[in-house]
Order: sequence, then C-alpha cells, then structure tokens
Amino acid sequence: MPSADIHRQNLLTVFRAALERVNGRSCVREYLSAHPHNDPVYLIAIGKAATAMTRGAQDVLDGKIRDALVITKHGYGEVLPWPCLTAGHPVPDAASLAAGDKLQQFVSGIPDARAVLVLLSGGASALVEQLPRGVTLEQLQAVNDWMLGAGLDIEVCNAVRKRVSLLKGGRLALRLAPRPVLCLMLSDVPDNNPATIGSGPLVPDARLREAPPFVDQAPAFVRDLLELAPPAPAPGEPAFARVQIAIVATLDDAKHAAHEVAHTLGYRAIVEPQFVDGEALRVGARLAQVVVDAEPGSLHIWGGETQVILPPHPGRGGRSQSLALAAARVLRDHPNVLFLGAGTDGSDGPTEDAGALVDGGTLARGTAHGLDPGTALACADAGRFLQASGDLIRTGPTGTNVMDMMLGLKF
Repeated sequence: MPSADIHRQNLLTVFRAALERVNGRSCVREYLSAHPHNDPVYLIAIGKAATAMTRGAQDVLDGKIRDALVITKHGYGEVLPWPCLTAGHPVPDAASLAAGDKLQQFVSGIPDARAVLVLLSGGASALVEQLPRGVTLEQLQAVNDWMLGAGLDIEVCNAVRKRVSLLKGGRLALRLAPRPVLCLMLSDVPDNNPATIGSGPLVPDARLREAPPFVDQAPAFVRDLLELAPPAPAPGEPAFARVQIAIVATLDDAKHAAHEVAHTLGYRAIVEPQFVDGEALRVGARLAQVVVDAEPGSLHIWGGETQVILPPHPGRGGRSQSLALAAARVLRDHPNVLFLGAGTDGSDGPTEDAGALVDGGTLARGTAHGLDPGTALACADAGRFLQASGDLIRTGPTGTNVMDMMLGLKF
C-alpha cells in the first residue's frame, strides 16, 4: 500500500491537473483556434488571469493584435509586448483608479470599425475602476472592506460594486460601441452568469434599476454611497447587440479534470455536484466528516466559495485556510485521511498561499508550536497555524480563477 506521503503528493497532482485544465492561456488559445479571427483586433485583458489569457490570444493572433492593455493584480504582472498594469485586490487602490483612466484612454484610441477582444477573469471588479462624481477612493475601499468582513457572497458584492462604478454593469460596453466586441471569460461565479463575472462590464443588469435587496441591512455609509450611483444602462441599448460572450473555463471543468486524474491514479473519484458555500468553518467540518465516513480508496471532489466573517483585527489566512483548519479538527486521530482546500487562483484571501493540505497530524504539529486551532479560527489566523504545521500550499499565480476546490481522500 502506498505511504501517506505518496497519497499526499497524489492529491497535489490532482489539484494541479485541475488548474491546468482551466489555465487561461490554454483555454483562450483553444477557443480562438476553433473560432478563427482574420481581422485585426484591439485587446483588453482584466483580471487575475489577464496575463495568461493574453498569452493565449498572442499564441493564435499574434500579428493581428494591433494594440493591447493588460490589467492584473499586484505581483501578477509580466513583461508583455503591450502595457501591463497592476492594481489592488481584493480591495481596490489608487492604481485601480489609474487603470480605469488608462482604460478610458485606450478605448478612445480604438478606431470605430475595429474589433475588440476582451479577456475577463476574476478579480476584475477591484483591479480597474472609475468612480461617479462625489465618490472617493476611501469610500470605495470602506465599502469593499465592509463586504469582505461581512462574508457576503460574490453576487451581492458585485451588485454593490456595479452601483458605484462608471465601468461595471454594462457601462464599458457603452464606451466600446459601435465597435464589435468578443469577450472570453473565465467564470469565478456559481452560476457562470456573465453579468456577475467581473461585475459585468459588458453586460446589462436590469436589477440595477431597482433597490438592492440587501440595502436595509447595509450600514448607513453604504446606503448613502448607493444614492450617488449613475443611471444603469438599459438592456435594450444597441451597444449590447454588438457584444458576443463565451465562457471558456468554469469550476465544473476543473472538477472533471480532477476526476480524470484521480481515476488514473487508482482512486474511486467522486465528483460532488453541489456548489459548496456557507460559513467556512462549518463547511470544513462537514466535508471532512464525509471523507472520514467514506470507503477507503475514495477521493471526493467539491468546488465552491465559502465565506469567513472577519473579526476587527484578522490574522493571516483566507477562507480556504480557515476551511482546511476546521477540517483538520475533524481529522484528528484519523491518520488515513487527507483534505485539501485551496483557491484556484493561487491566492487565498490577502495572502500568497493558495490554501492548505491537512491530515490527522495537523493539529499536533501546530500545537507543538504553542498555537491553538480554536483561537486561530476565531481570529481568522488559520494561516499562521497552518504554516507552523507545515500544511500550507503555495502555487504562485496560476493563470486562472474559477473559485475554490476541496479534495478529500481516505486511503
């Protein structure tokens, strides 16, 4: 029987295979190869996978790209033939506003008859912004801090962002008109809705003309800010008829790739169909118990996006690390169980760690350094505990972002 170390490496192999399947470069390259584009194009790429997606377009179009603008997260930039700007994520910063101004200049320089290729991935909501008159960067940052700390899901967060933006909610499409636009997306939202991905800069949202359903629960400063929102574009605007959208990678794609590789490694792989959401600590404990109760040789594959309600002064870590540490508490005294929780973008919360791979000895290794798992979870400091236990996963930028994956193996 393979050792625990081999099973651990196998689980990492399964995770890496999932990342490769949804890599932005290969997904864009495959789409453009299957849908030949003969005319010159202007390229706009925004998101955590912007550089990878740009390289995919370059692989196929190369000399047909007349000019390009790439906007990605700080630390994710690369040397490209065109400008590559970096900005703040998950909270926008001054560079996000500068990127918004640069985007406006870039769009205004595209001839009306030229086609535009937009490459959009998760993180775009924070990375580029133009604000309505009367809204400051500090106000925008305060709203984002509130949303992140409250553990709101992505659809609610992006509904807020659309209401304090001159780019989101279809407004970028108005600026690109009358040019024909093809937008390729990596989906980081549960229902793969283009109106939610990146806060829908090219897609109208009729709900913006209504009061948001959460407004009564929002703090006063958020409600005040929403009143400054510009009018939402009407879904019938001619500009939207010029926009073609294709989603080239989803969470399901990553899950099925994980299934294929797990099967080749000899495991009984089980793709769990439900989208995993809810409070990270409860979800981690629940999923870990499923694996503990499973038959030996079973590898369970989940995907989703959980939430963490942050204390006033959070420590190190993100939702996947909190979920994994919560799972580790269930795995105590189960030496034949492994559990991985990680973000497909390679960055869990405001950290450079993707997540963690825990086992039955995680708690013992962490407590040997004088740390307490319960305190770590209460303080949103799971990353410090998992660093001490040696269980953090660091991938670096992955070139994709299709939310989070959870893998559980009983051997």
